[in-house]
Amino acid sequence: MQRNLDIFIEELMADEEFRDSFFRNPFSTLRQAADWGLPISESEIRALIAANPAVWERVADEVESRLQLAA
Repeated sequence: MQRNLDIFIEELMADEEFRDSFFRNPFSTLRQAADWGLPISESEIRALIAANPAVWERVADEVESRLQLAA
C-alpha cells in the first residue's frame, strides 16, 4: 500500500492538471487512481484530503525548480 501512496503523491507533484483535479474533487481523483490499480487505504485518503493544498503546491514548485537545476 505504501508504494501506491508514493506513486499517487509523485503524480500529484508531476502533473499540474492532476493536482488541480485533486483540489477540485479529491474523491473523484482518488477513484481515478484506484482505476489505475492504485488502491489507497481510507486512512491515507483522509490524510491526503486533510492536507492543506498549499503544501502540495509548495512541494511541486520545489521539485520543479530542482529538476530545472539538474537539467
